[in-house]
Amino acid sequence: MLVSATDIQHRFRSLSRFLDERMRRLVAAAESEAIGYGGVTMVARATGVSRRAITEGMKELRQPESPHDARSTAVRVRRKGAGRKRSADKDPRLVQDLDRLVDPVTRGDPESPLRWTCKSVRRLAEELQQEGHAVSHQTVAELLHAMDYSLQANQKTLEGSQHADRDTQFEYINRRARRYLKQGEPVISVDTKKKELVGDFKNGGREWQPQGQPEPVRVHDSEIREPDKGKVAPYGVYDLGRNMGWVSVGVDHDTAAFAVESIRRWWRWMGRPGYPRAKRLLITADSGGSNGARVRLWKWELQKLADETGLEISVCHLRPGTSKWNKIEHRLFSFISQNWRGKPLVSHEVIINLIAATTTTAGLAVQSQLDTNAYPAGLKVSDKQMAELRLKRETFHGDWNYRLLPRT
Repeated sequence: MLVSATDIQHRFRSLSRFLDERMRRLVAAAESEAIGYGGVTMVARATGVSRRAITEGMKELRQPESPHDARSTAVRVRRKGAGRKRSADKDPRLVQDLDRLVDPVTRGDPESPLRWTCKSVRRLAEELQQEGHAVSHQTVAELLHAMDYSLQANQKTLEGSQHADRDTQFEYINRRARRYLKQGEPVISVDTKKKELVGDFKNGGREWQPQGQPEPVRVHDSEIREPDKGKVAPYGVYDLGRNMGWVSVGVDHDTAAFAVESIRRWWRWMGRPGYPRAKRLLITADSGGSNGARVRLWKWELQKLADETGLEISVCHLRPGTSKWNKIEHRLFSFISQNWRGKPLVSHEVIINLIAATTTTAGLAVQSQLDTNAYPAGLKVSDKQMAELRLKRETFHGDWNYRLLPRT
């Protein structure tokens, strides 16, 4: 009975998932011997096993083996030392030269050829080839993994010099906040969220959409100069005691006057109804921006708010460089960013609704309002006006911690 190449191919494919390298050549050799003349060529074409491998397999089939040899070959697929030599074995200096190129220590070496270039595997391979090594980028990648290198992103761990009272200020703020909350007085955390472009611009994140139908947005992030577009500055007020937030969406400059107006609106719509008997208010804020510790207009506007509400307003500033520990960042702003991810902020109404719809499993509730007032930048507060303030600095770091008492 004649054996066709199709029959051989079918049998070999059925067995291939059970065969290692040695068994592949032995099965192919057995098929070749069964066919006889021309069998090696036919089997090689049908199975993809090389003629040389089939010939070696036929030699193995004809050679008697002892039980000891059989046990050893059952474990070892190739003969000891068989197979293509590794690049590192053929070129002993390859690993050493690669380590010299990629070692982070060489970044400070002006003689390092890759000091000012991207250290991709292709670039490393090119540099090694120029030094006389026969190596591909795939081999470079394998060698780097074997040398315990991996792709690493920058990690933010260096905070620079730290003030001696950095941690003490955190403890001071925590004690004061707990005391105010225990006495039923409001404690708020304030800050300005990142400014946002209004229009059909790309917003980070992904949203479920029908397959192949992403929402089209503009290619370039250029501000739209129209009355209801431009940029907005969301200023947030987070109530630590009630887990509630207020966000004023301003369309003008992010000034201290805008910041205090946002606090005023929070007090009018959320603070006073929630704390009808409040006599004092504690504000925690960053040391920079519109509510910075050195901003005179911030203190001037807070004095006016204290006069209007009759509240004793205490302010505690976080140390510069520690804004990420401000409560509003991870209790309000982060959830707003999650809620509108992948959604273009096409209008003021969309922004207000997305902010107001932000909730959490812990029961966060948010209100938002558009602030169309004008807040001109560059307003100055004179020394005379500062002298009129009822400003009381605390004994511990009065530059960070102070109170503004009502003047009436």
